[in-house]
Amino acid sequence: MPHLAFSRSLEIDSGWDVIVVGGGPAGCTAAAAAARAGARTLLLEQTQSLGGSGTTALVPAWCPFSDKKQIIYRGLAEKVFRASQRGTPHVPKEQLDWVAINPEQLKRVYDDLMEEHGVKVWFQTFLSSVERNAAGDVEAVVISNKGGLRALQARVYIDCTGDGDLAAWAGASFQKGDEAGELQPATHCFVLSNVNEAGLKALPGRLFGGDPLSPVHAILASGRYPEIPDTHLCHNKIGPGTEGFNAGHLFHVDNTDPASVSKAARDGRRLAEAYSRALAEFAPAAFAESFLVMTGTQVGIRETRRIIGDYVLTLDDWLTRRTFDDEICRNAYFIDLHTTAEEARKKISVAEHRFEHYKPGESHGIPYRCLTPKGLRNVLVAGRNISVERVVHGSIRVMPVCLSMGEAAGLAAALAAQAATPDVHAVDTAELRARLREAGAYLP
Repeated sequence: MPHLAFSRSLEIDSGWDVIVVGGGPAGCTAAAAAARAGARTLLLEQTQSLGGSGTTALVPAWCPFSDKKQIIYRGLAEKVFRASQRGTPHVPKEQLDWVAINPEQLKRVYDDLMEEHGVKVWFQTFLSSVERNAAGDVEAVVISNKGGLRALQARVYIDCTGDGDLAAWAGASFQKGDEAGELQPATHCFVLSNVNEAGLKALPGRLFGGDPLSPVHAILASGRYPEIPDTHLCHNKIGPGTEGFNAGHLFHVDNTDPASVSKAARDGRRLAEAYSRALAEFAPAAFAESFLVMTGTQVGIRETRRIIGDYVLTLDDWLTRRTFDDEICRNAYFIDLHTTAEEARKKISVAEHRFEHYKPGESHGIPYRCLTPKGLRNVLVAGRNISVERVVHGSIRVMPVCLSMGEAAGLAAALAAQAATPDVHAVDTAELRARLREAGAYLP
């Protein structure tokens, strides 16, 4: 393919200490923590709102914030969670686990967090390329938006893209999927409104697909809704007569492949409409008059790249509830791996059935070294793209722990940016942990 010459040189904006790419949970707390520590911080987000899974993807509930004894995702994570709770007054304030999300409220929570800490946010802005030098430093990122193409320079960059785009494009090693390259399925979440709440409560069983009385079993047995592939059906009341659904699986979706995720979006919208019709037929007391309000503006992606860092968190670390000298947060979520298409074909159970959940009060640490990509001096990763074995990825990929990882990455980036030659691998983790504790982090 011939190379194309640009018609003009790119404008270079070098006025930043820290640039965060990706405005999901990890990106938001990373940007806030970096700015709070005095760094001139820019957050780049490709959609028009912050929050990722909980907002644009419409995931209807927070995964557990507690270890069944106390809240363990503290600091900025707890601040976001408590502010989010104000949007769901029907949920008891003392409830810490599986709390419903009002997505419009949560969008404003993240907006307010950025404004409070002085973070500059650019929406509708895409990472387009990454320029790196031989020393292992990212020299610039090229972004595209309505202003055209522009090169941005910072002292430190944080990859919170979920897919590890920045780090991978800069040359970091990564893994993706299982040994055969199979990825966990995606889900396109949706919202039904005008639900009859009394009718929903009167159903003989729960809607949850794990309940043998759930109507999803009769829906599948009928054969009339081929778009619905399995019994995966989770839901939460997100407002009066309004239910958010995390239901159904979309197999063979690779979010790093534009054609793949584009097909998933089309298939997901068809799947949501099929659920709307099927529930109206098989649970009419609750859904006969319900209305499909919306699907997520992004498909919910569970898995893509895992960037190889200075340490790879292992299954043994998870099983032994390991503590690390450089850990930057704790995590108590179970191993939640959804079956791939191949596993489903072979009737292999999902990982959550193969590994026992933690007992109350138990958790494991996540070391800072999982956030530092090998071979890149001024890049950090935070969120579901950190350095872990695939099985453990099923535990660390959810929003509460991503919020905590993001805060640590943001503070570390600000500390690294103060050095004459920024090096994220050289950050004093004792100082990092002490300052995280001062900000409210849970680090026993």
